[in-house]
Amino acid sequence: MNIRVPKKMQAKKRYFIVILSSFLGLYCFFTSFYLNSHRNQKSRRGQLPTFATLEELNESPSRQKRNPQTTTKSCRMQTCFDFSKCGSDPKVYVYPTDGPVSATYRKVLSVIRESRYATHDPAEACLFIPAVDTLDADPLSPEHIPDVASRLSRLQYWKNGRNHVIFNLYAGTWPDYAEGALGFDSGEAIMARASASETIFRDGFDISLPLFHKEHPERGGAPPAATGNPFPAPRKHLLAFKGKRYVHGIGSETRNSLWHLHDGNQLILVTTCRHGKSWKDLRDERCDEDNKEYDKFDYEQLLANSTFCLVARGRRLGSYRFLEALAAGCVPVLLSNGWRLPFDERIDWRRAVIWADERLLLQVPELVRSVPPERILALRQQTQLLWEQYFSSIEKIVFTTIEIILERIMAHRSSRQREALIWNASPGALGTLSSYGDSRAHLPVAAPAPPAPRAPAPPPGPLPAPSLPLTAPPPTPGDTFTALLYVQATSPALHKLLANIASSEHCEKVVLVWDSERAAPTLKSLSRMAGDPRDALTVTVIDATTHYPGEGVSARWQPLWAVPTAAVFSLDGDAPLLAEELDFAFRVWRHFPERIVGYPARNHYWDESKNAWGYSSKWGGSYSMVLPGAALVHRALLALYGAAAPALRLAVRRARNCEDILLNCLAAHASRRPPLKLAQRRRYKPQHHRYRSSWSDPEHFVQRQSCLNTFAAAWGYMPLVRSVLRLDPILFKDPVSTLRKKYRKMELVTS
Repeated sequence: MNIRVPKKMQAKKRYFIVILSSFLGLYCFFTSFYLNSHRNQKSRRGQLPTFATLEELNESPSRQKRNPQTTTKSCRMQTCFDFSKCGSDPKVYVYPTDGPVSATYRKVLSVIRESRYATHDPAEACLFIPAVDTLDADPLSPEHIPDVASRLSRLQYWKNGRNHVIFNLYAGTWPDYAEGALGFDSGEAIMARASASETIFRDGFDISLPLFHKEHPERGGAPPAATGNPFPAPRKHLLAFKGKRYVHGIGSETRNSLWHLHDGNQLILVTTCRHGKSWKDLRDERCDEDNKEYDKFDYEQLLANSTFCLVARGRRLGSYRFLEALAAGCVPVLLSNGWRLPFDERIDWRRAVIWADERLLLQVPELVRSVPPERILALRQQTQLLWEQYFSSIEKIVFTTIEIILERIMAHRSSRQREALIWNASPGALGTLSSYGDSRAHLPVAAPAPPAPRAPAPPPGPLPAPSLPLTAPPPTPGDTFTALLYVQATSPALHKLLANIASSEHCEKVVLVWDSERAAPTLKSLSRMAGDPRDALTVTVIDATTHYPGEGVSARWQPLWAVPTAAVFSLDGDAPLLAEELDFAFRVWRHFPERIVGYPARNHYWDESKNAWGYSSKWGGSYSMVLPGAALVHRALLALYGAAAPALRLAVRRARNCEDILLNCLAAHASRRPPLKLAQRRRYKPQHHRYRSSWSDPEHFVQRQSCLNTFAAAWGYMPLVRSVLRLDPILFKDPVSTLRKKYRKMELVTS
């Protein structure tokens, strides 16, 4: 049976369906629009720029994108540090070792305990260093020390970590390597950590450390590799990287993408996935090809032959490659967004590294190609300075950490701290005491002194006490010098030297210290010019065996009452110096009166196998001592020698050796500068004293090495400073720049 529905009812039904469909359509449209717009908003928020300018790439990406979100207590020196514990000379107390300690942390504790900062009395300490090994906080590491939290809390002076410094190199573990996962609460302690990020770093409180190998030397360290490059000559490769990439666990996506830039010639960017126990099971399709390219290149040669070295983030922000690039003179190109560079509170890294952005990897080749040669030279030179001053040994890394903290204390007390220039130029902050500035007027040796009348000649009998010079040093270097000769026998070489001294334009007087059982010579005067008695040169002869028995060669520096000038030319009786060489040395010394300026040079080095300082007389590229057998020194420095600690002078007297080493250490400790070596026409051979072992006798060097370590222990650090500078009479103060401006084409080579 068919039922007919009225047309009117059918129309209403159709209208209802149409209206319902319209509402559903509008609802779907607006919902879709809202979701899309919200999604686009999110994507725009995290959207990467399609291109960055070279100026943007030259800036640090980490400093552009700081957004700290940390659960660590927000500490500042004013809120989490007790300044009342720090006197005028802040000291560091290291707790006694109790429990297992890794070899690396043992080195850290050792350099502090033997340093000038250390104290054995916790009551006078400003900083406290736990002997609890906190370097490796990765539970999977074989050097991880368990139960750190309870051991820290049991420390007698812990007080929630206030005024304590905790060293840490590795934090977090597999699979996420969370940076803040230390496994213990550091409380109010200053964290000196490697791989520090912006998110957990407490500005002005924590300190960022470099990541260094277990084999990093305790003291000394390898010298800079690129100091001998006078021109920014391009190296074989423009940009290089050789390292691991990760096929499992957290890792750097940047390293996984480096193969896109590798061309096997200018850009050497090779990685390997051969690490870990299960790499073969988890390897991807590129592993075999990457491993093959990886094996083609030697890492050390790659560093030495590359202009720029990529320092890419691994599983942590820091990388061993950072220090390795600095040591090799290869300019680091940083690909580690958010990383706080080591000691960036005081070191200006813009002068030594290139910042890149991990998100813009493909622009890195264009970035390094845009760096002009003159900037490459400046960057390379700065890497060598920073490596040598702050990073070449564990001792320097630890001392830099302490110096930064001490500067904060000094700034709190007097609102003063060393200028950034001192940190970023030679001799560096470790070579300049924080208690005085870097100008010559503030240096002890060259400090102005009021003029004093010259003392009359001493009466017959015993001479005055050697530690009390009778005249104060003149306020200026003056125009003349006193030749102070140490003589054990008359010889043709002595007569020739006296004749050359007489021909000098600047010598005012000769003081001859005679140290021999034979009768002293009766020389009274020496004519400068034959037939002209008005220009007679006074010679004072002092018998050291009578007035200074048992002093040995140090006796030459005792009769300061007979020295009328600030400049003292210390000479062996057979020194083969010409008059021109004497005068040239004096002209140089007048510009550098706080240093020892002379001809024969020696060097010191850290012997890792013996864990001690060594002494070398080999000719090489650097030196740290100038022997006083032919050198100019300030009269005040010789007074410092006479007033040196009795233990130091006793070590010299017992060894009948090392007085020249002690004088160099005193000069370096007072001025924080290296000596200056001058170029000589003939090779200088030091005199063989009667009480000395032969220079070819190994026992002689053993004695001198022993003295070096004795002096370093007495000061709590090695005061000697290395230098590679040699001044030549032909080039000294030569107006080359003026001539270059006048004759602009003088250096062009034409066919």
